[in-house]
Amino acid sequence: MFQDEARFGRINDPRRCWAPRGVRPQVCARIVREYTYVFAAVSPHDGTLDTLVLPEVNALTMSLFLAEVARRHPQELILMVLDGAGWHRAKDLQIPENMRLLPLPPYSPQLNPVEHVWEDIREKWFPNLVFDSLRAVEDRLVEALTTLEDDAQRVAQVAGFDWIISIPMKAN
Repeated sequence: MFQDEARFGRINDPRRCWAPRGVRPQVCARIVREYTYVFAAVSPHDGTLDTLVLPEVNALTMSLFLAEVARRHPQELILMVLDGAGWHRAKDLQIPENMRLLPLPPYSPQLNPVEHVWEDIREKWFPNLVFDSLRAVEDRLVEALTTLEDDAQRVAQVAGFDWIISIPMKAN
């Protein structure tokens, strides 16, 4: 599995959108610095996606996420590939028994397929929207994550990099 975190908040990012010829679409913008964070782990081979929305990123919340992934896959040995964020290397990070961590090379987010999951969510569920509260952001985020978790085929298409899915999977 590949793991990453992303920040979602009330600052919106206006994007291109369709409009009839001669009509200039109006998009509201809001600059409110309130954020929530999403932890995600994806298996590009089968499209399994495990996510958790948490209020911050640190060793404690990372430990909670790893424990949740281990709980969801109790009979599997999980090789979790992740970037070099400080909380991924923290001394107080708790790694479940059925999990091993493998860091990606520094400065290489293009190797992590979870980045494409974030792009898909931002493009399909968050374009040109203004949220009145952080709770509204979280509700929309949960809607997107639930939809993706229930659609393994779509996740596999988004995250299935050729160099990853060409690696044979061995059953325990």
